[in-house]
Amino acid sequence: MQIARVLGTVTSTQKEPSLRGIKFLVLQLIDDDGRPMSGYEVAADSVGAGVDEWVLVSHGSAARQVPGSEQRPVDAAVVAIIDTVSIENRLLYSKRDQY
Repeated sequence: MQIARVLGTVTSTQKEPSLRGIKFLVLQLIDDDGRPMSGYEVAADSVGAGVDEWVLVSHGSAARQVPGSEQRPVDAAVVAIIDTVSIENRLLYSKRDQY
């Protein structure tokens, strides 16, 4: 899993039938120092995350372990909304401090 920040959403009216009803998020991965990494990715949202929230994203076959997604063509899924991140006794992120 990796840590990412939600930047926005992707809307698609024409898609693979198994993807109907799935919300897609635009994510930017976060490095060890809490800085955004270059590039973006799209992930299926299974937890109801919103813009500016930090999330855990699962990739590859692990992304299809979310119940109901086993047969979907998904290679990235948001599996958790992060409350806090601490590295080496240093608070890197707190959802409470974000607002």
